[in-house]
Amino acid sequence: MSRKGEEGATERAAAEAAFEKTRRADRDTSRIRWLRDQVTRLRKRLPLRRRFSGGLAHGVMSAVAAIVAYLPTQVLGLREGFWAAITAVAVAQTEFGATRSTARDQFTGAAIGGLIGLSAYLTLGPSLPTYAATVVLAILACWLVNVASACRLAGITATIILLVPHLGPVERMAGSRVLEVGWGVCVAIGTVWLVTRLNRRFGIKL
Repeated sequence: MSRKGEEGATERAAAEAAFEKTRRADRDTSRIRWLRDQVTRLRKRLPLRRRFSGGLAHGVMSAVAAIVAYLPTQVLGLREGFWAAITAVAVAQTEFGATRSTARDQFTGAAIGGLIGLSAYLTLGPSLPTYAATVVLAILACWLVNVASACRLAGITATIILLVPHLGPVERMAGSRVLEVGWGVCVAIGTVWLVTRLNRRFGIKL
């Protein structure tokens, strides 16, 4: 086989491998979506008593996490500490594994959206075209680093930086946002971890 033929065969093999990888990724995504739908259906079939106990436990845990996340921001004088409470409520789940996954998405999305939003604000200034491009770039960045589930918060964070009026330097606002989200994430993880440990110790099943 000539050198040109060998190069062609190598390129075809690489293309086939890339196609197979993409096909497997699409198949895995479909399976995950199907499993998620099945879990949702099973939860809807739970008896009223189980739904009540599960919902009450989730609500109390979320409220505790939100309060614990919010109070220190007031002591530190952060004007928008409610973002820590919002993050804690969004992250807190009844399963610890789901909480960790959501926490990763929340913090990654805030960090990516904050970084890209701040860069766009400082280089191009606030405008609708800049905002639109920033949202696209923030979501694209999440997909490129393989955390597509974080793209919504990345877009939201970029929106806050570029569209919401704020006092003081934009750098401080972006840094505060990431800090508040990070704090809310930590509180939610700690709260769910503690509740999970207590449930296991006392044999409580929700």
